[in-house]
Amino acid sequence: MKKQVKKIIWIATSIVMAASIQSCDEFEKFEPIGANSIADATPPTASFSYSQGEGTNGDEWMNYSFGNLSASSTTYSWDLGNGTTSTEFEPTTVYPAEGMYTVTLTASDDLGVSSTFTETIEVVEPEVPLAIVPTIGEQGFEDGSDACGTAADGRDCWRNSDLGGVIQITSSPVHEGSQAAKFPSAGDRVAYQELTVSPNSDYTLTYFYTLKTNNPGSITVSVLAGGGHTDLTTALAATIEDFEGSDQTSSNDYVAANVMFNSGANSTISILVTNQGEEARIDNFAIMAN
Repeated sequence: MKKQVKKIIWIATSIVMAASIQSCDEFEKFEPIGANSIADATPPTASFSYSQGEGTNGDEWMNYSFGNLSASSTTYSWDLGNGTTSTEFEPTTVYPAEGMYTVTLTASDDLGVSSTFTETIEVVEPEVPLAIVPTIGEQGFEDGSDACGTAADGRDCWRNSDLGGVIQITSSPVHEGSQAAKFPSAGDRVAYQELTVSPNSDYTLTYFYTLKTNNPGSITVSVLAGGGHTDLTTALAATIEDFEGSDQTSSNDYVAANVMFNSGANSTISILVTNQGEEARIDNFAIMAN
């Protein structure tokens, strides 16, 4: 009887031990020994993009913006490579000069798991695009050009009846060629032409003029912002730069003159020529980008 009881106890003990061992094996399938939680099923992945500031007015090219492409993360630590750090999701920074800068992003989740992504970016000041150099139609007021119409009239590119009467043409004196523009002393005629330019660019407009010497007078060349001007007072109020020529040393000898200007925000500017007090002549317009 005692042997039978011992046998039963031995069998029961064996069953309990076997169950215990199986239970431990099942536990270790899901929970590593010594760990308190299940392994992170979706660990974070750090990544980013970046873009350079645009513009040619100043130092916009030094400005950089970063796009956060990280996944499964909640906190971020940035080293932007220029001595600046950030915990923002998508920071911005300013680099002091051209060069190579190593940027590092560490992305972490709530379980304390982290991922690091590093990229070296090259900061380069972009080349300033060449400014548009416009063509001045009938710059010498010569007949024979169809640049602004089919009449081949040297005044066609310079007409604006809203601002004043059409200019006259003279064959003597001229600075070059066979014709020049003439403005009677009444001052009621204008020359006007619109040009396409590059914004925020420097230009020099050159020309030659002469004045009769009977009465004090002058001829003014104005560079106007924009185009489509239909009122003389409003047009003159849009002057960017101008030059009033008043040299009356000789009515036969032309004087060189220029107007230097910056186009500002304008992609179109207008040339306006007016006179007052005395008959004036003008010839050979040209424009160049500085």
